[in-house]
Amino acid sequence: MSLPVVLAGARGHGRSHLRNIRRLEQSGLVRLVGVCELDPLSPAELEGFDAPEQSADLGELLDRTAARIAVVCTPIHTHTDLALTAAAHGVHTLLEKPTTASYPEFERLLAGLDKSGTASQIGFQSLGSHAVDAIRELVLDGAIGRVRGIGAAGAWVRDEAYYRRVPWAGRRSLDGRDVVDGVLTNPLAHAVATALRLDGSDRAEDISGIELEQFRANDIEADDTSCLRLRTARSTPVTVAVTLCAERNAEPYVVVHGTEGRITFWYKQDRVRVERTGREPAETVYGRTDLLENLVAHLDQGAELLVPPHRTGAFMRILEAVRTGPSPAPLPADAWYGADGSDGGTGPRRIVKGVDALVARSAENLATFAELGADWAARAATSPETTVLRLAGRPVADYVHRPRLPATLSPRPYLHPVRTLGGLVVTELRPADHAHHLGVSMAVPDVAGVNFWGGRTYVRDRGPVALDNHGVQEHTDWLETDTPGSRTQELSWTREGRELLSERRTIRTHALSADAWALDFTSTLTNVSGADLSIGSPATNGRPGAGYGGFFWRAPKEGAADPRPEVFTATASGEDAVHGSTAEWLALAGQGWTLVFAGGDEETRRDPWFVRTGQYPGVGSSLARERRLPLAAGAGLSRRIVTVVADGRLDRPAAAALAARAREVAAS
Repeated sequence: MSLPVVLAGARGHGRSHLRNIRRLEQSGLVRLVGVCELDPLSPAELEGFDAPEQSADLGELLDRTAARIAVVCTPIHTHTDLALTAAAHGVHTLLEKPTTASYPEFERLLAGLDKSGTASQIGFQSLGSHAVDAIRELVLDGAIGRVRGIGAAGAWVRDEAYYRRVPWAGRRSLDGRDVVDGVLTNPLAHAVATALRLDGSDRAEDISGIELEQFRANDIEADDTSCLRLRTARSTPVTVAVTLCAERNAEPYVVVHGTEGRITFWYKQDRVRVERTGREPAETVYGRTDLLENLVAHLDQGAELLVPPHRTGAFMRILEAVRTGPSPAPLPADAWYGADGSDGGTGPRRIVKGVDALVARSAENLATFAELGADWAARAATSPETTVLRLAGRPVADYVHRPRLPATLSPRPYLHPVRTLGGLVVTELRPADHAHHLGVSMAVPDVAGVNFWGGRTYVRDRGPVALDNHGVQEHTDWLETDTPGSRTQELSWTREGRELLSERRTIRTHALSADAWALDFTSTLTNVSGADLSIGSPATNGRPGAGYGGFFWRAPKEGAADPRPEVFTATASGEDAVHGSTAEWLALAGQGWTLVFAGGDEETRRDPWFVRTGQYPGVGSSLARERRLPLAAGAGLSRRIVTVVADGRLDRPAAAALAARAREVAAS
């Protein structure tokens, strides 16, 4: 008997799913019983179907139609909620790629599917190609010798109208929600996923060392020309170079380089070319299993799913690196040129000079754009939006001093990723639990009623409320400094053009040992509003214990199987004992890393610590823990926090020694 199917998102790319469902209806495998769209489909759009139910409410539609499968082809940022809605109704899903818009959302999806016991197939169509298994067998049989690396290349043409077709196109976020609609993560995501599957490295734990070069020629938020390089758990280097600013459309491909030959896979055509030393090249075109057919076979006959969510974990780690990394660098004006569409394009568009050949060279040489000598890549990589902090030439943190963020996040400079000397990332950016947490930043929830923290505002007797009261910290200038490893910045804290505070911020890096370094963060705020003002917090507005505001470090959340980070001072342990204390130093120890926070001067050491380890891991200062902090017109306040960033899980004596060493080095 055919399985009843509901399609959520039947326009745009959803039309291809509608055509496929029509094909499978004719073969008796499925029948379309419902369509979920904001605007109902017309009879012409539903030609060939037997009047399926229509509704904008997926849950209601699933109940009404008793569907067994929901095909979800909606905007990226809606994937998780709609897939979990289907799962809650006991309905299996074919979920369009990318799986979700963030890794925390991916984990939430996995947990929800596990709880419901429903199946889900992710729409990476290329992984249904029979060529994938054929190439894997050739590689395992040693047909091209030892694998040296895998390269992928994609050069497509997309005009300016492509980015105007829907509100989320080319966006990193929309209305405070992650979208991540860049070339690597959406239109040419198949190049990434296919390269990972060919290496057998598609699970989250299978990759490491992600490097990104992301650029944009178009006036968008996301990337349109990017290069990715990573290393898999098999020690295979993988490079993916892609663009939507090509001179002409070309078939994307993945090439497996071996010591005795190579295999090239044009994954949209299911075409494979095998070149072996001493033999004539041979080409084969393979068949393909449709992903919806495979899902039906899984439900009816127990067939193995071709693309279950956990087999997209490695791809999702890459998407997360894109999501939490610096905004794509705008390409210099002389790196691209405009075309009016008369050359065969579909409309006015931007073309990056030489990029067609460059992506091919990247796949051939397993090299990044910058390594291949692309002048524009080197120049754009030094965009004024991000400054890389280094120790002995080694990057330890990215300081994004001109972020592109939604107003609801209270845009402000931040440090992320911050790394240990061993390479572990010890910050988190825009996590699902608190999207306004931005790595390491100076964040204050209430400056004369203006929210410089992000998210909702705590209102007495009402609780957290979404208000239009967010401020912006804007970079105004870099000041010259003679101190190596030191950067001093001037910022303006404004709300709708009115400046409340000016800030002078100095960030220094200090080497401590082979396993530890220190981030020295000093902020001096001056009231330039022309009137007296005061600084508050949720605690001063009626929420006990929530006196946060000032320096704040959002640490990474451990996996579900890992214990929460340990927090301690010289005399106390645990969140309850440490939160609100005025200890000279405080340590937060996670899986393979430890952060030790210390006040850099007497004034800072008088501020209580704000600590969380249960709901999320984070440490900050409390400028207004119990009562508002007044700041007269023209008056200023200064705070300095020195943070040790160490590899390994330190005990109390080791943390105390490093805290003392950091203060000593910072004072010298």
